Amino acid sequence: MTHTAPQPDAEAPQQPAAPAPADGTRAAVPPAARATVRATFSEAPLAVKTLLAGVFINRLGGFLNIFLVLYLTSLGHSAGRATLALGSYGAGTVLGVLIGGSLSARLGARNTSAVSMAASAVLTAALLYLTDYTALLAVIVLAGLAGQMFRPASAALLSELAGPERQIMVFAMYRFGLNLGAMAAPLVGFGLFRLGHDSYHLLFWGEALIALAFALLAWRTLPAGRTAAGPDEPAPTGSYLAVLRDRRFTLYLVATVLHTAVYAQYLSTLPLDVAAAGLGLIWYTAAVSLNGLLVIAFELVLTKVTQDWPVRVTIGLAFALLGAGVALYGLPMGPAVIVTGTLVWTLGEIIGGPAIFSYPAVIAPTPLKSHYLGSFHFAFGLGSALGPVAGGWLFAAFGHSFWYAVGATSLLATVLALLALRTAPAAAEPEPGE
Repeated sequence: MTHTAPQPDAEAPQQPAAPAPADGTRAAVPPAARATVRATFSEAPLAVKTLLAGVFINRLGGFLNIFLVLYLTSLGHSAGRATLALGSYGAGTVLGVLIGGSLSARLGARNTSAVSMAASAVLTAALLYLTDYTALLAVIVLAGLAGQMFRPASAALLSELAGPERQIMVFAMYRFGLNLGAMAAPLVGFGLFRLGHDSYHLLFWGEALIALAFALLAWRTLPAGRTAAGPDEPAPTGSYLAVLRDRRFTLYLVATVLHTAVYAQYLSTLPLDVAAAGLGLIWYTAAVSLNGLLVIAFELVLTKVTQDWPVRVTIGLAFALLGAGVALYGLPMGPAVIVTGTLVWTLGEIIGGPAIFSYPAVIAPTPLKSHYLGSFHFAFGLGSALGPVAGGWLFAAFGHSFWYAVGATSLLATVLALLALRTAPAAAEPEPGE
């Protein structure tokens, strides 16, 4: 932040303003200084462009979890074993972001990204040559772990290289790559499956080669050295314990878990409710497709406006719209309810998604940036894993009215986020014994 003497609880725009006047009032950001998509990308160093491409490639190659259950059942394993393996893969991805945050601080984004993607390539290809279920399960966990170590490393380096005035915009571009890759991944995976004459060999080898290609690209183009530290400086001694000592950020992590658990319901419990209401799944499919198209089409464009909003307004409004959207699903289920509810919470995602993802990087002390981002991605993954389980249990217990409980959970997440948010970086606390 470039303004003078920020107060930790003072409300301020997400984008750093011009130097504050002598009377202490805050000057507005001149329109010419606002980040645009074209300027952010064209003026960015090669490393930023590599990372943005890498996010897309990483997500594009993420069709392993989509076809994993089908692959294991094709080998003769039971549906229960296949489901357990998919859950184990998810557990590995959640753990991987924590490890990636620590490795990025110590080894640097280049080394962490290269190791992450190269290991993911080897482990993915290895699945084709294992028949023992225990060995398969172990490799699946490691593949999930390795593939996600890249996330906090890339986010930390993006934040460092983008500059303070472009934090929100570069994370909007980061999310654009994630969403575009997620939309294309099933199509690419299915194409490789059919190209291989309904064999999984080309599919898994295709994912392995995608990961290996990015590992080489990261090694050649990303800067050596650790994030936020020169190559000759001692390794930072920060840890996740230091992150947890920031109580307000810890509260933000709790809000993120709750928010993500609510968000996950549209993929897990909504189709169950649609089927229970006797509606055609075409309405659910249309709603999911509408969400993806709107986010990809409008999030970057709208970020040119929302990047100048106060952080509490942007994130608070995003959380509130999510809660309102899912609460609308509690009305008598029908096509209009499905589409309207989806439009409401999609608007919240478009407004606040980039700010939610960039917030840990904006307020983190420099030596702990990768740890803050790692903990955020961990909270996001944890909510994504717990949400479907909790939603399924609530739906079985309360039926259609469970949407009101989900909406109340989102309201709680909104309140916690508003209490947690600040605009000034947290002070880095020394580790014990320093």
